[in-house]
Amino acid sequence: MLIALDMDGTLLNSNGQISQRNKEAIVKAQAAGHVVAIATGRAYKDAYEPLAKAGIVCPVIGLNGAMITLMDGTVIRDIPLNKQALIPILQWVREQPDLYCEIYTNEAVYVGLHNREHLEALANDVSEQHRDLKRIVEKQFQQARVTYVQDMSDTWNKESLVFYKILVFSLNHHRLKEASLKFGALSGLTVTSSHPNNIEVNHQQATKGKAVKALASYYGIDLTDTVVIGDSHNDLSMFAVASYRIAMGNASNEIKEQANFTTATNDEDGVAGVLEELVRTGCLAKR
Repeated sequence: MLIALDMDGTLLNSNGQISQRNKEAIVKAQAAGHVVAIATGRAYKDAYEPLAKAGIVCPVIGLNGAMITLMDGTVIRDIPLNKQALIPILQWVREQPDLYCEIYTNEAVYVGLHNREHLEALANDVSEQHRDLKRIVEKQFQQARVTYVQDMSDTWNKESLVFYKILVFSLNHHRLKEASLKFGALSGLTVTSSHPNNIEVNHQQATKGKAVKALASYYGIDLTDTVVIGDSHNDLSMFAVASYRIAMGNASNEIKEQANFTTATNDEDGVAGVLEELVRTGCLAKR
């Protein structure tokens, strides 16, 4: 079987780590002949770090499906954005003080320095009853190793940079929806989300679901033998193509409604629970 695991909110616990139980379950599933892959919105380097720390080697579907990297580092899928078409909207995003933007490129993940400073100041100013907002902001900064630039326009003016994903984050849901509509109006794009406070923009062919199909084909695995586990909106495309769809206990209701069943939360080793059953019984019941 091909088993595709989301990272944040799924394989990783609230501390951004892979638990010992999850690690052991992955290793045992691989030893049993299953292909375990990561399917994440993260860039390859940001996905690789927690995997390497846990001693796990596996294929990585990165950037929501824009890139597939095999165990040996070979890239078999590469779907960039049309940078020129995005520039007018990126210019608008740059002018909004309450929108934080990350641009995922072939060289690095770029962030305007003023973006981070403004977001940190906003998080520090929230009242005690909204301390969870500060945690949300801090988690956003943990998910990508970024390169700061004084002016984000430098990134789209640099010809050597290839864009793969745009992430826009905000505590202002009205402004975030406005950004989503602006990106969504462009043809050839898909707009998803991995958290209520962000949107993620990719080429319309760069989805986790299409990448799962491509990886299954590469390994000669039929889609009837695919298992996907996730928790957020950007996992829905995987749920649309896989035969076994498992939602995390902490998943959104939208994900749970599309799942065959729900496992435990990411802090309760929900991934391990699924993989242990698969290895023990050789199959998964679609309950």
